[in-house]
This record gives sequence, C-alpha cells and structure tokens, in this order.
Amino acid sequence: MKTITLKTDDTFFEHVTQLAKNLHLTKSELIRRSIKAYENHIKKEQLKEQIKQAALNVRQSNASISQEFSITDNDGLENV
Repeated sequence: MKTITLKTDDTFFEHVTQLAKNLHLTKSELIRRSIKAYENHIKKEQLKEQIKQAALNVRQSNASISQEFSITDNDGLENV
C-alpha cells in the first residue's frame, strides 16, 4: 500500500483518533471510508443535477409540443 501524509491541527487529530476508536477502526481505515463516502456523495449530487437538467429539457420540449398542438386545436372549426 502507498502512504499519504496528512498535516492537521491537534483538535482534528484528536477528533479522528476518538472517532476511529469509537468505531473500532484504524485511523487509516476511517479516512479511507470517509473519502469513499464523500466520493459517493459527490457522485449522487452530480447524478441529481443531471436528472434535474434532463427533467428541465423534457419540460421545455413538452411545452413546445403542447404549444404546437394548441395552435391546431381549433383548426378548421371556426364555422362549426
């Protein structure tokens, strides 16, 4: 395995140490899991944004189609 060196203040170090101890993990494992969880969070946020954009595109397309149909709704029915 490769090694990453992390510089931190005493408060953060103690927080990580205590959290790792409470979870019965090494600090390295806690940090690995934390980074993986953060990566998953970022991916979910990106996916939500893509879905939101796709929904907006569909909404705009549907509005355009609806407008086209509304123009032709009464086509030829003026004298009826």
